[in-house]
Amino acid sequence: MSQNLMKKIMLLFFEYDTPRMVLVRDKKVGFTFRLIQLCVLIYVVGWVFIYERGYQTVDGIVSSVSVKLKGIAFTNVSGMGPQIWDAAGYVFPAQGDNSFVVMTNFIATPDQKLNNCAELPDAAGHCSSDSDCRQGEFTKRGQGVMTGKCINFSNTIKTCEIFSWCPVEIDYIIPKPPLLRAAVNFTLFIKNSIAFPRSHVFRRNLVETITSNTLKSCIYHKTKAPLCPVFRLGYIVNESGQQFDKIAYKGGTVGIRINWDCDLDWPVRFCIPVYTFHALDDAKSNISQGFNFRFAKYYIENGIRKRTLYKVFGIRFDIMITGKGGQFDIIPTMTMIGSGVGIFGVATVICDLLLLHILPKRKYYKKKKFKNAKKNSQKDPTTVPGDMEASQREGCPPSPDEMTLANATSHEPSEKSMEQFPPRRSTLTFPPRRSALTSIMGWFMEMVSSVTEKQMKNLSPLLITSRRITQYKNLSPAKLHKVR
Repeated sequence: MSQNLMKKIMLLFFEYDTPRMVLVRDKKVGFTFRLIQLCVLIYVVGWVFIYERGYQTVDGIVSSVSVKLKGIAFTNVSGMGPQIWDAAGYVFPAQGDNSFVVMTNFIATPDQKLNNCAELPDAAGHCSSDSDCRQGEFTKRGQGVMTGKCINFSNTIKTCEIFSWCPVEIDYIIPKPPLLRAAVNFTLFIKNSIAFPRSHVFRRNLVETITSNTLKSCIYHKTKAPLCPVFRLGYIVNESGQQFDKIAYKGGTVGIRINWDCDLDWPVRFCIPVYTFHALDDAKSNISQGFNFRFAKYYIENGIRKRTLYKVFGIRFDIMITGKGGQFDIIPTMTMIGSGVGIFGVATVICDLLLLHILPKRKYYKKKKFKNAKKNSQKDPTTVPGDMEASQREGCPPSPDEMTLANATSHEPSEKSMEQFPPRRSTLTFPPRRSALTSIMGWFMEMVSSVTEKQMKNLSPLLITSRRITQYKNLSPAKLHKVR
């Protein structure tokens, strides 16, 4: 058992496979082979080289963004009176960077001051006595610290008294339509600078076609003015697939993507930005819709510190810079060419699968394709009369094995012999078993070996005599006398 196992292991390590070329003239296989090669060629040339530019080295992008907004809005809210809103009041943060918020709606609670007042019912719940309100504690949704008293919130409801900014904010009612509907016509100016460090290329979105006069009058449009860096907020929201009035009511999030996909093998003026807009909110979700936050404006009136609290609903804009710069490099070019050549092997694998496992004559093709060659073998079990005929057609004498096998199969074939040696097809062509050069070399080696044997026979007495003389030289005179 162990010897057989060791023998199999040794055979496994000392085997070598070499391809055997078989020419098959079959329309189905040939058409499949060429079709697969054509598909691979289209993929390598069209997709890898032309579309993906696989012959280039890709350089990463480094960028910075700054924004400016312009526009005026007018509101007249009870308790606040008429008010004008400009960029200093409705943009957060004021300096503007790649993420900012434009206020479109708000709830204002004016004249708040530190005092004791009743908490909202939905924040602390109802109470019936002072024991329900623990002094010094606060609830998760509460707006202040409980004083330990239970007081009237209304004629029918009692809540805990708190120390807070009073009166407390009531944010149940959101103004509709939005108070700053005029934001639909606000304009956004985006200034973007990028660099490809490895290629030493620096660009701005203020390309060669944008001048000072153009910048004052142009408004971005994806077909009419695709390079203008001034955008109308309503256009951005609509291009993202949302309605401005709906998103302005409770707020939302919009993404602005600036993509720099540059082929640096061309002049740098062809490296231009492409703007796209995306909705980043899940419109189907009913939980925590929109975008809002709070801020306060503090002031002192009659020596008392007061504030106006704003709950702001707005549109958050996130500017994302993406891109790459490609430049020709010989290393990826040769790598892609080598990969493409390797992919052509898929055609051979598929056709071999079709030829050896699917076609009706697969057994016949297997016998023609595979051959076991041993070092000391004298017979070629796969040789058929057709091979001998092929050798004769090539002008080479057939080998003795071919002659023996041809004589054995020259009689009327039986079913077993027909199964072992199927009739030769014109669709297969094999190289001859022995070429003329092989026969000549064999005859020459036999002649040399015969001459060498004759010379060795003539030289053998001399070799024996010289060997004895060498032995006698090493003997002493006494031993030499005994030998004589």
